[in-house]
Amino acid sequence: MEPGVDVSPSNQTLPVQPTESTSKPPKLPVSVSKPTPYTFDLGNLLVADPNPLTTTTETSLAATARDGAQALINQLLTTCPIHSSTSGVLLTLPPPTTSLPREKPLPAEKSKTKWEMFAAKKGIAAKKRGEHGKLVYDEATGEWVPKWGFKGKNKAGDGDWIVEVDEKKEKDGDGGRGAGRRDRKEAVRRNERRMRANERRGRKEGA
Repeated sequence: MEPGVDVSPSNQTLPVQPTESTSKPPKLPVSVSKPTPYTFDLGNLLVADPNPLTTTTETSLAATARDGAQALINQLLTTCPIHSSTSGVLLTLPPPTTSLPREKPLPAEKSKTKWEMFAAKKGIAAKKRGEHGKLVYDEATGEWVPKWGFKGKNKAGDGDWIVEVDEKKEKDGDGGRGAGRRDRKEAVRRNERRMRANERRGRKEGA
């Protein structure tokens, strides 16, 4: 033994045997077998286990939940189409088969406006959107132009450098170039007043 070398047990390194706390848990099987097969609703990521529980301990419940999750993953990977994209690997779910309840109640039916009640009484059918089109033929320019809005037919004459003045409106002080614009703005305000009146009447009827 060489002098000056300490070989006491405190300086010796002994191999550490793996204990139960440091050992890895065993791998669980990927395949799941049950006496009664699962039922799946892949659109809602739902799996139903009809098998009765033998015990209700935490370990048993965790094992049952693990088996259900594993069966759901197996079913997704074997039945749903999988494709790769720039965002990653994607799996397409089928449409849901289980009807879920609504989060909120059905909205209340809106009360009819005066025009809707009048139209129903007279048998007037509502015009469908796009039935008569949004364009109208302008004979002056030979082009199809919008009925309303930007460059609409209802604004014809606004850009003319000379405007014919209505004598009757001129006497009332309402003639000139801005008469058409004022008429349109007044029509908008009149329509807004009707809408507010319909809303107030609807709230009174619903109360």
